[in-house]
Amino acid sequence: MTQPVDAIDPATPERRQAAGTQTLLRGLAAIECVATGTTEVKGIAARLNTPRSTVHRMLNSLVTEGYLHHVPYKGYLLGPKLIELGMKALEQRPLVALARPHIEALAQRTGDTVHLGVADGDEVFYLDKIPSTRGLEMRSRVGLRMPLASTGIGKALMLGMPPSRWRELHDAVATAPDTVGGRPGPLPWPKYEKLMAGFLRRDWVLDLEENEIGVRCVGAPVRDISNQVVAAISVASAVPYMPDERMAELGPIVRAAADAISKELGWKQDGSATGRP
Repeated sequence: MTQPVDAIDPATPERRQAAGTQTLLRGLAAIECVATGTTEVKGIAARLNTPRSTVHRMLNSLVTEGYLHHVPYKGYLLGPKLIELGMKALEQRPLVALARPHIEALAQRTGDTVHLGVADGDEVFYLDKIPSTRGLEMRSRVGLRMPLASTGIGKALMLGMPPSRWRELHDAVATAPDTVGGRPGPLPWPKYEKLMAGFLRRDWVLDLEENEIGVRCVGAPVRDISNQVVAAISVASAVPYMPDERMAELGPIVRAAADAISKELGWKQDGSATGRP
């Protein structure tokens, strides 16, 4: 019985598609090899289990298109096209959109108000807010600016700054006219410095009614792919819902939520220079 031509023809659309997919995946695998330090044809061919001649042609094509760069006698490096695509990928993954599912889940879990903010000079700029389900309302709102040194989010952002700057930020708030006139402010510097050193070790912070009388919060920093603190989140509620014991329990929970957002931004907790300090 004679088989249909398509059953034996290696150039059928299905086979061409399969071959194209295989070539694409092999090219991406080669790029990943270079990204992880395998930069010579011999090593890449071994990792891909592919003949050197095939790998050499593939690498030449990737160089031509700008995905790789070849340095004679040294091997291959990631090319300018990947840098361009990486920047575009970051632009297309806005912080608020990435963080929103995580802070919504945190708000649902705790029942408290959850904030997302970034540093703008000496202030926190609030990017997002999930209201409490307890029926409590506080003065925070999206677009509001508050001092770094007296807010939970602000202190979390300060964990990414040199400790030498903490005193400057603390004193700026402590001596502000509205603080001297009765508004809450940061704790006295010796106690504040000691607490901040402890916060730095465990990677989450407390606001003990320093920004708003009757409101306490727990915050944690958000990091990006370069391990820089680029944002922070906090869980805030009235003092009756925030005894010391509950704040201690919330610390690791808030930090875990911040870590989840950080991973969306490319951060890796691997114990190396790209992990948590």
